[in-house]
Amino acid sequence: MTNDTDAPGPFPTPPHAFEDADGREITVRSLASTDADGIESLVAMYDDFDPSMRAQGIPPTGEARVRSWLDTLVGGDAYNVVAWHGDDAVGHATLVPDGDDAYELAIFVHQDSQGCGIGTRLIRTLLGYGAANDVAHVWLTVERWNHAAIALYEKVGFETMSAESFEIEMEMDLSTARVQTDNTG
Repeated sequence: MTNDTDAPGPFPTPPHAFEDADGREITVRSLASTDADGIESLVAMYDDFDPSMRAQGIPPTGEARVRSWLDTLVGGDAYNVVAWHGDDAVGHATLVPDGDDAYELAIFVHQDSQGCGIGTRLIRTLLGYGAANDVAHVWLTVERWNHAAIALYEKVGFETMSAESFEIEMEMDLSTARVQTDNTG
């Protein structure tokens, strides 16, 4: 049996507010398909996303493809959280069901907001949101040369499952995760 000290977390649930390394107030909130303003801000973030920062073909380029992609993510059974600086989306993370009782994780932080701790807080809040909604297993793939992303995933508790190709597959068991209820700071 896993004891509490072996369980991943604690992970905050949305909304979660903090100050990033640049001193900006950031709030991570869940995103629903009914949040038209939030989706518009997210479309604007992705429309301004540096194409060289894309991994594995996502996020898509072009406003129409971004909207279609977001409709799939936000309109389905996925869990989505967005990092906000004021009214501007600066990061987005999602857990997408894969059909096998697991969820695939994807995270994107706008290039102007990278290196400030937003990605770590965004992914931790997404994992808390998933754990609070009974998501038990999360996995992801990352290109093996993306050392910053690999370090982030390991920092929050992901373990490598497979590293046999140009992508590394990582996973986390959230079934015993501890969820943090005080979500400030």
